[in-house]
Amino acid sequence: MAKLLVKLQRYFRRKPVRFFTLLALYLAAGSLVFLHSGFAGEPTVTGSQHGPGAGEGPGLPYLGVMQLSRGFKAAATMPEGGRRHGPWFKSTSKEPAERGKAGDYGSTQSRVLRGRSGREKEEDRARYVGCYVDNTRRRTLRGVSFFDYKKMTVFRCQDNCAERGYLYAGLEFGAECYCGHKVQASNASESECNMECKGERSNTCGGVNRLSIYRLELAQESARRYGSAIFRGCFRRPDNVSIALPVSQLMLNMSVDKCVDFCTEKEYPLSALAGTTCRCGFPTTLFTLHEREDEQLCAQKCAGEEFESCGTAEYLLVYQTQVQDNRCMDRRFLPTRAKQLVALASFPGAGNTWARHLIELATGFYTGSYYFDGSLYNKGFKGERDHWRSGRTICIKTHESGQKEIESFDSAILLIRNPYKALMAEFNRKYGGHIGFAAHAHWKGKEWPEFVANYAPWWATHTLDWLRYGKKVLVVHFEDLKRDLFVQLQRMVGLLGITACEDRLLCVEGQKDGNFKRSGLRKLEYDPYTPEMRKMISGYIKMVDTALKLRNLSGVPDDYYPR
Repeated sequence: MAKLLVKLQRYFRRKPVRFFTLLALYLAAGSLVFLHSGFAGEPTVTGSQHGPGAGEGPGLPYLGVMQLSRGFKAAATMPEGGRRHGPWFKSTSKEPAERGKAGDYGSTQSRVLRGRSGREKEEDRARYVGCYVDNTRRRTLRGVSFFDYKKMTVFRCQDNCAERGYLYAGLEFGAECYCGHKVQASNASESECNMECKGERSNTCGGVNRLSIYRLELAQESARRYGSAIFRGCFRRPDNVSIALPVSQLMLNMSVDKCVDFCTEKEYPLSALAGTTCRCGFPTTLFTLHEREDEQLCAQKCAGEEFESCGTAEYLLVYQTQVQDNRCMDRRFLPTRAKQLVALASFPGAGNTWARHLIELATGFYTGSYYFDGSLYNKGFKGERDHWRSGRTICIKTHESGQKEIESFDSAILLIRNPYKALMAEFNRKYGGHIGFAAHAHWKGKEWPEFVANYAPWWATHTLDWLRYGKKVLVVHFEDLKRDLFVQLQRMVGLLGITACEDRLLCVEGQKDGNFKRSGLRKLEYDPYTPEMRKMISGYIKMVDTALKLRNLSGVPDDYYPR
């Protein structure tokens, strides 16, 4: 053996290039073996024996506790040095969505008829109002616009405008979408709106300098915009109006633009139109914006713009300007180490990041995380880098669902969301990032069915585990938080041991969206759930509903069940 080694040594001395080549190959092979051993695919749910107290659904076995949690940990990636685990930070493709192309059609008349047929199907979200003249120098709809010369559809245009709070959506030239609050042009003949939509040839998308206009019936009033301002509604004048809205200006030639610009210049987030008087201020306990009135009470025409409403002396029309309300923007770490660890627990896709944003604004303290996500740290979640046991953050984000992990916390806010919405949100995050979207190929490929099969059971076991092993659990439904943010946020802040300042919570209402909301522009135009998927998920919903009611809590909201 010694002679062999000596011969090899002499050989490589004469030919060092071959030595280094062999060394490189050896290291490369070792790296491949290491990577292969560390690779794990999608998590799977392992079967287990029935445990005590487990919720049961029709034909559904007990889903297990620790096995499920460990299964997901095994599939975890190790971001930023791998100091924490969880598969929910892995994102892959960000490819643009692709839609199938329909066949071509014949005459102008048949296209108009097909367009009308398609419009009837849109009635639940929008009402067709007619074909209108458009002018490139003075647009009929003067809000935002976007173009898509390959994939424009009526739904995409309506959804884009509704998401931004506009009242009208108009399509032109088969591929152009315009949004606005009022129609400022004359009618045209229906036959002049005769161009097929580029992404939906069975429908009509205007014509040459002609707009097919829809009124958006389901546009949320609280999100309606007028230019850069957000429409908040019609409200009765507060008793102490000079205190509630301390800055005012008489404007004989009043318009929405003039009042909004005046309050923006004075650096106030609220602009209130009261006939010929413009008032500015903050949302406070004197003027909460919680009790809205019928908009007809504010429907007095503006002196300076006949197509706009400017409110009256008794009923104010309120807009939120682009001025940031800084009363709730300061955040810091806890001055002393927290004595208790509070979890902000949720299934992935249930709105945990949004809830963290609200809690940080409401309390003024950073939230932490059981994991580490560099993208969230870069967006302002400074507690993301702290170890979850540091005690410097007001609560800890976690998606864990095993007994050991749950019992590590002294109390928890358990955020639950409709599983149909949560699964789609997490699938989008997994393949498109925090505010991105999964590609069309992922929804239509094998990824989506496999994802639902693996993650849907976890949605149920996550809630069941926290109800079983959590020491002090406050259940908050995502839908209730969206519907009544003030009240639900008060409950959450109360569990954290912070005295809620009402003015601060009112400030949060005005800053509630943050930078973590997906645009509605690329929502799916079809239902991705098969009947088999819905049957399975309905069983899990019943399990969770039963478990909540057994603990004298309200069950899941009605809209969890498919209509």
